[in-house]
Amino acid sequence: MLKHLTIKNYALIDSLETEFFEGFSVLTGETGAGKSIILGALSLILGHRADLQSLKNKTRKCIVEGVFVAKDVVDESFYINNNLDYDPEITLLRREILPSGKSRAFINDTPVILSVLKELAGKLVDLHSQNSSMLLQSPSFQLGVIDSFCHNGDTLMAYKKLFAGYRQKRSELKQLKDQEDKAAAEQDYLKFQFEELENAKLVDGEKHELEQELELLNHAGEIKSKLSLAAQMLEGEHGLNEVFSDLISEMKSIKDFSDELAEVFRRLESSYLEVADVIGDLNKIDDRVDLDPERAAEVNERLDMIYRLEQKHRVEGIAQLIAIKAEYQEKISKFESLGDTISELKQSIKKLEAELHRLAQKLSDRRHSAKSKLEEKITEVVSGLGMPDATIRVNIDKTDTFTETGFDTASFLFNANKGMELQEMSKIASGGEQSRLMLAIKSQIAANNLVSTIIFDEIDSGVSGEIAGKMAGIMQNLSHKIQVISITHLPQIAARGKNHYLVVKESGATSTTTSIKRLHQEDRITEIAKMLSDTRVSSSAIQTAEELMKN
Repeated sequence: MLKHLTIKNYALIDSLETEFFEGFSVLTGETGAGKSIILGALSLILGHRADLQSLKNKTRKCIVEGVFVAKDVVDESFYINNNLDYDPEITLLRREILPSGKSRAFINDTPVILSVLKELAGKLVDLHSQNSSMLLQSPSFQLGVIDSFCHNGDTLMAYKKLFAGYRQKRSELKQLKDQEDKAAAEQDYLKFQFEELENAKLVDGEKHELEQELELLNHAGEIKSKLSLAAQMLEGEHGLNEVFSDLISEMKSIKDFSDELAEVFRRLESSYLEVADVIGDLNKIDDRVDLDPERAAEVNERLDMIYRLEQKHRVEGIAQLIAIKAEYQEKISKFESLGDTISELKQSIKKLEAELHRLAQKLSDRRHSAKSKLEEKITEVVSGLGMPDATIRVNIDKTDTFTETGFDTASFLFNANKGMELQEMSKIASGGEQSRLMLAIKSQIAANNLVSTIIFDEIDSGVSGEIAGKMAGIMQNLSHKIQVISITHLPQIAARGKNHYLVVKESGATSTTTSIKRLHQEDRITEIAKMLSDTRVSSSAIQTAEELMKN
């Protein structure tokens, strides 16, 4: 419910603050006093479009702020999902229009985008006028009326939670299928590339070894010729090996005469051993080097394959080719496992669909069971509001797919007179009839908190006498369950209000301002008497006002 409203620098309002209370409140005032201005300011915090022309002083910003009690109609999850502070006692909505024309919205002092403000405000306030019965024309509202009437709230909440999970999994399934389709088109390519690398049987370091082997094979003749000459120089008659042997024999007899001679002898022995090792290594190389054109061709072919793969994949080295092969293998494995994941997800969705169908059917059964009673109740109320021949029919149709509210859609059909064809309310009902229809509907659902505050903006236009009294009675009864605020010109309705606010326009020397004040009992009688009188307030008008107040 709305507890407090503050308006600054809006239209004819410099600064206005007023408290609102539970029950039935009425706002009255002369035509042009500014009732619609207050309503226009209030609509800003309900998410309606801001207009720079609404600023009274174009150099200062306009501020509209409303304090609401929201705990009975807004779940804490709304605040959590939108990163907002949560206070179970009050919710603060604020809208600012800057002189630049920019608009800012706040919930509990946290900046929000306008759509979030509008979503929350829609859960708090239903602003209804004779010419704006948009809710009545909304299929979602019509279905909500039925759900509220048949107490579908808990089941619907459970269904919506399940449906959110179902929709998420459907989205995941679509993404996985898209991945599968894309991957399927690449599988032949990936498998070909992987198999080519796999069949190559690459070994890290292999290329360097092959390149060295090919060098030996390509120069085998020259190498063996040089090795033969080296062997002759080292091992042949008067070769280096024999020379070192003779030197060692000659030096052996004198090595002990001094440390220097001993060191020279040691070095000669070391060199002799080193020459012997070199001879051994040369012999091993000579044994390995063959004039083998077939092996050379084989090694050359293997290296060509490696070079080709490196160039193809734009890498250097076998290690990188092996890494690419592993990537191909991982992609192929993921594709193969993707099918299993999709299959599991489909099974999960199938289970969710079964549970959704069960809950949707439960919702639908209750709706169908309640619609006749709802038709009867609404017809009974509108009959008392001056439409004795009116007929209401609630149609519930089944959709082909699950929606956020089950698999039902609803439409309210109406005719005001006997013999007329039933049609959608928006197509056949006049503004006044729609207002009375909405009043009748809301009188049936108020107990279930579909909204917490209803504001009727001159819903009683074109109504008078007995019908006005009956509308006042309905609004008064409605206010026992939710907050009702009615802007009215009818004394019959004003007299029924628990709280009465008078909107006044005052003209000063240089400007005109609108203000609002809550009336006490005596002031209320005077104001209602004015509403009953043409010019001056007569004693009979005072008496009639008192009678209306008593009733």
